[in-house]
Amino acid sequence: MSAVTIQQMADRVAQLLQERLGLGGKGLSAKLKRAGRTLPRKVRDAGKLLAAAAQKAQNPKLLGQIDMGEVTEAYDVCLRHLIAIDPVGRKRGYFAGMIGSVGFGVLVLAIAIFGFLAWRGYF
Repeated sequence: MSAVTIQQMADRVAQLLQERLGLGGKGLSAKLKRAGRTLPRKVRDAGKLLAAAAQKAQNPKLLGQIDMGEVTEAYDVCLRHLIAIDPVGRKRGYFAGMIGSVGFGVLVLAIAIFGFLAWRGYF
């Protein structure tokens, strides 16, 4: 496996992070840093390994230190997780949760007002 292949793997994972999670930043390591705890630990660690391998691959002397099996496995872990993410479903779930929480707050407020008015004898 060459340095170009490793860089292509890192670029593909960075592209998926941008498409699926909407993360910005330059390069894979910056996007992983922005992702934070959005990604599971296994995927984060695999992404960090892939980013480090892409950085090492820039130097021909360090290219020999890279374990290609680990890099391939890390790429597969990242790809499997990121392809399974549905960006539209994520946004829909976020907005549904927000609307549900606001609706619940309004319901509790209405019950409290109704209870207060009943307690004061207006009902």
